[in-house]
Amino acid sequence: MDGVINIFKNTGMTSFDVVRIIKKASGTKKVGHTGTLDPEASGVLPVCIGKGTKIIDYIMNSDKVYEVELKLGIITTTYDLEGEIIEEKDPSNIDNKEILNVINSFIGEYSQIPPMYSALKQNGVRLYELARKGIEVEREGRIISIYNIEDIKINNPYICMKVTCSKGTYIRSLCYDIGKQLGVGAAMTKLKRSKTSKFSEDDSINISEINSENIKNFIIRIEDALDAYDKIVVLNNYCRLLINGVRVFDKRFTRDNIEVDKLYRVYDEDNNFIGLGKSNHQGFKIEKLLIN
Repeated sequence: MDGVINIFKNTGMTSFDVVRIIKKASGTKKVGHTGTLDPEASGVLPVCIGKGTKIIDYIMNSDKVYEVELKLGIITTTYDLEGEIIEEKDPSNIDNKEILNVINSFIGEYSQIPPMYSALKQNGVRLYELARKGIEVEREGRIISIYNIEDIKINNPYICMKVTCSKGTYIRSLCYDIGKQLGVGAAMTKLKRSKTSKFSEDDSINISEINSENIKNFIIRIEDALDAYDKIVVLNNYCRLLINGVRVFDKRFTRDNIEVDKLYRVYDEDNNFIGLGKSNHQGFKIEKLLIN
């Protein structure tokens, strides 16, 4: 049982709860999810099983799409409704045009400071562990990308929108930053992840529907889970070199055109999947060996 299941996580459960259910249904301990969703968030949570756990990072490192609701006029300790309200202001005097301009100003790259209530580590300690002790530490901003914000619906103090963003983006922080820019604060009230990598809500299976009898029906093969990456075919006489970790400089190793620093799905001439590989100026090398 090796591959990926496109799970839809419901609110009120942790990402670890999902992993626990999949472990029980699959009868294997080798299970991992591809990016934590907070307990009160719902949405797409691809879960890797068996050898599929080797590609967790490649799914986590992809772009995401979120549908979010935020409320203007409140600031909480957690940047969402799970935390304590520490400040309230009246946002009713802000017109929709100003709100829209501020939201759109976040499209592009910006340095985002993660919330204290997050799983990031500082000096080996997770930030949320410090936050629970009432300790707040200086956090460095991280460059993230907001590719698009669309379907914006403003019903002051509530705002709904769809956000397409890079890995590492905290939507709670985006909501907080929008509120800060408007001068009244904001907190996230609802969150759903509708897409991560190639995995979308439309193609997902709700975790409540998974059991030991049907789980095999929902497993996506490792190579299919990676089909966002272009495919190249390596001539068989070069395959052994690549499988043994050799960097191949001879450009005749494939008939396909390849780009430098671009990741590819690599196959032999018999259409056997080998793994993921990348070329640099010193040649081509397998980055992640996934051959059966």
